[in-house]
Amino acid sequence: MSSLAPLPAFLYEPIVRTALMEDFGQAGDVTSAAVIPADHVSELALISRQVGVLAGIEVAAMAFRLVDPVIAITPLLRDGEALAPGTVIARLSGPTRGLLGGERTALNFLGHLSGIASVTAAIVASVKGTRAAIVCTRKTTPGLRALEKYAVRAGGGANHRFGLDDAVLIKDNHVAAAGSVTEAIARAKAHVGHMVKIECEVDRLDQLDEALAAGVDAVLLDNMGPAQLAEAVRRIDGRALAEASGRVTPDTAPAIAASGVDLISVGWITHSAPVLDIGLDVLES
Repeated sequence: MSSLAPLPAFLYEPIVRTALMEDFGQAGDVTSAAVIPADHVSELALISRQVGVLAGIEVAAMAFRLVDPVIAITPLLRDGEALAPGTVIARLSGPTRGLLGGERTALNFLGHLSGIASVTAAIVASVKGTRAAIVCTRKTTPGLRALEKYAVRAGGGANHRFGLDDAVLIKDNHVAAAGSVTEAIARAKAHVGHMVKIECEVDRLDQLDEALAAGVDAVLLDNMGPAQLAEAVRRIDGRALAEASGRVTPDTAPAIAASGVDLISVGWITHSAPVLDIGLDVLES
């Protein structure tokens, strides 16, 4: 996607550095140190072994650069571009010890993030032609939220809130503690500033009516079937954003989107996306 804004390096450099420290431990790469001469150099390539969408190329490059700044990395694709088996993503050259030392960390990030981008692209494609945008959730790997949400954008999705401080999202436990939907929304309005949006989760149409009467900005329609979602959209009638959630997959998303909701939030695109198979190989001439 040409409009995808890159992540600033300072957001992921500490994450990559921590991952390398975990892998190198106290003694470093003892295998490469024992087997490979210090002056040995190699020319390798990052190559996709599956169909998918690329995400995380600069994160992977950072892993190699932190291991050995002498390593040269030439990306041939940008994040958001399609991959096929055999697609060359980037060329690398430099000290072999450094290349092999950074390999696993780089591939861990690249495969994980490209996997998220790939499943996001699949579910986005499944609702093409509807008004529904696919958004992610806070169901992310601890410490990797910024990267995983970036990968969702690379796959054509959009981001829900990044954390608890972004917006008010009143869920069922908040409603139970406050006593009612109306009271929970009233308390939220009294507490936050005018720039903070308020969304309320509902799983029944009577709760929806209550939330709309209280002037909520968005409603999270949780675990409703397509017919109930369509009725909810009719009742909302443009007065609030309509978001659907609950066990969304590429198979169920089209019917959900057909109800007319504005957003479909999907947790599994970040917490359960399979890794995309990408390897670091000698490039055949």
